[in-house]
Amino acid sequence: MQIHSRIVKRLGLTAGIVALVAAGSLAGRAAPTAEPVYIVASDVVTGESTLRAAIDPLFDNADMGETRALIVMRDGQIVAERYAPGFGPDTKLLAWSMAKTVTAVLAGLMVADGRLALDAPVPVPAWSQPGDPRGRITLRQLLTMSSGIDHVEDGEPVTAGDTVRMLFQDGAQDMAAYAEAKPLAHAPGENFAYSTGSTMILSDLMTRMLTNSEDPDVRRRAMQMFIDGRLKAPGKLPSLTPEYDAHGTMIGGSILHMTARDYGRFGELLRRRGRTPAGHQILPEKWIDLMTTPSRRNPAYGLHIWLNRASDESALMPGQAPESLFGCVGHNGQYILISPSQRLTVVRIGMSPRKEQRRAVRAGLARLMGLFPG
Repeated sequence: MQIHSRIVKRLGLTAGIVALVAAGSLAGRAAPTAEPVYIVASDVVTGESTLRAAIDPLFDNADMGETRALIVMRDGQIVAERYAPGFGPDTKLLAWSMAKTVTAVLAGLMVADGRLALDAPVPVPAWSQPGDPRGRITLRQLLTMSSGIDHVEDGEPVTAGDTVRMLFQDGAQDMAAYAEAKPLAHAPGENFAYSTGSTMILSDLMTRMLTNSEDPDVRRRAMQMFIDGRLKAPGKLPSLTPEYDAHGTMIGGSILHMTARDYGRFGELLRRRGRTPAGHQILPEKWIDLMTTPSRRNPAYGLHIWLNRASDESALMPGQAPESLFGCVGHNGQYILISPSQRLTVVRIGMSPRKEQRRAVRAGLARLMGLFPG
């Protein structure tokens, strides 16, 4: 609960918010065991000892912070799995910003249904007044973090950032309303600015496509039924557990939980271009293509997913892993890495609060993935 306790102490959070934060850290945590799970397939293509030698530093090297769970999947099968003490296959782990990619998949399902259009202005009531320049913002611009909304993702001190204020302070009761009330800092489509607020606007938008009600319980149930029926059940993600704010809006930018195995299954759904192992196409291949196409303002970012391209704002490992690699990235070192050319999905969940720790984690993950042929 390291990051959460620091935020609580520095922000003086209310009891309700403390409970939400604590749930995000501890939900489903397994009881400590004498022998944490550590399994490597004996017939792995790289050789068992070689793979262990690449995995061990991710857990044992303090320069990488704390790794809590690691999954390596090849051709959809787990070939390596390790957990830190106190964590295990049944532990639900907080996604942080990896949740954004789950939200993008849900948006793709709504586009496929005809509920939303990628390049049409999004129908946000707060922007509907004639002449409001925010009324020109499109779904694509929200998904590519180029909406132009004046959202400061991280601030110094921490309370100066919009994300902390939105999630834990004055915006916490209605996070989307907080984000939607912000003015433009740039013309829509003209500037890349990573924004959890944009994802909250998208979460609210999707909810309003499902119900006209403002009742939080109705909104929550409508979104949960959509998630359960269109992603959780068909995608075989039984642990997928989103959180909702007091207005009943899914906190789709950061607060969602799954087990490490289900994060791996979610990555595999992307690697298999929206198709389940049983062959069911639950997300259009075209949407995967759109998600993994470099955006105009940042070649290292697609539709709510990071791409392994050189950029001033890159979150992966260009030059150290195949260019075709893409992935979900969360606060302080959460990763789902998908390498289609290597038929790999790798999940790392942990706590690496310093930039140099995250650089070391990415380098370690690149070395691990480099053991597998392309």
